[in-house]
Amino acid sequence: MNSPTIAVDHVTKSFGDVTAVDDISFEVYPGEIFAFLGPNGAGKSTTIKMLTTLLRPTSGTLRLAGKDVVREQAAARKAFGVVFQDPSLDDELTAYENMELHAVLYGLPRAMLNERIDMLLKLVELDARRGSYVKTFSGGMKRRLEIARGLLHEPQILFLDEPTLGLDTQTRNVLWAYVRELSRDRKMTIFFTTHYLEEAEDIADRIGIVDRGKIVAMGTVDELRQQTGTDSLEGAYLALTGKAIRDEEVSAGDNMRAHMRARRR
Repeated sequence: MNSPTIAVDHVTKSFGDVTAVDDISFEVYPGEIFAFLGPNGAGKSTTIKMLTTLLRPTSGTLRLAGKDVVREQAAARKAFGVVFQDPSLDDELTAYENMELHAVLYGLPRAMLNERIDMLLKLVELDARRGSYVKTFSGGMKRRLEIARGLLHEPQILFLDEPTLGLDTQTRNVLWAYVRELSRDRKMTIFFTTHYLEEAEDIADRIGIVDRGKIVAMGTVDELRQQTGTDSLEGAYLALTGKAIRDEEVSAGDNMRAHMRARRR
């Protein structure tokens, strides 16, 4: 079997007395589309922030394309692109300028910069709007541009945190078609979170379900259904995580700020 492009080994993240991620381990392989699912507050966002170098784990190790996320941070960052749940484009720049700025930050050679931007804007069907200010774009157009931007440096891994939140059905279908193409044609590893269980059932090769900081199940949709004796991913998910409504997820940043305030007292 190929070496994993994502390897998480006994990782824990605590904020004071609160353990957001509790001793999780898993691997994701080249070309695999992996869904990371869980209720609000389960630890999904904290895990993604650790994988993308925004948070350091309390214990354990995370590797991306063989690079230790803590000790080889710069090399690990080159291995992935990321589309966060919250918009991160500069609305006062054009689509092309947003792409160009990202390329410069990643040190792409000027000789290949224009060619890469042209190719990716065509891929996400935004070439005709390359000179338009992002503030004039719809939500779906912004998402497509964020995906194009995340692919500029040709990463081995693409992280997608709730990438279709608030988008219409047509735009969601277009985005997932791009994702399938990246996985199939470029052997890119795709790691995504979503609250739309039908997306995970339709798109993911394998699914990890996390609850209260722990991974409670992992496998294909069929394996999860068999494990829980249910007939759908939704049924398996509810059997594993319960049917009670959860409070809104407290962000890793909120946890961290609360911890720092407590330490200063």
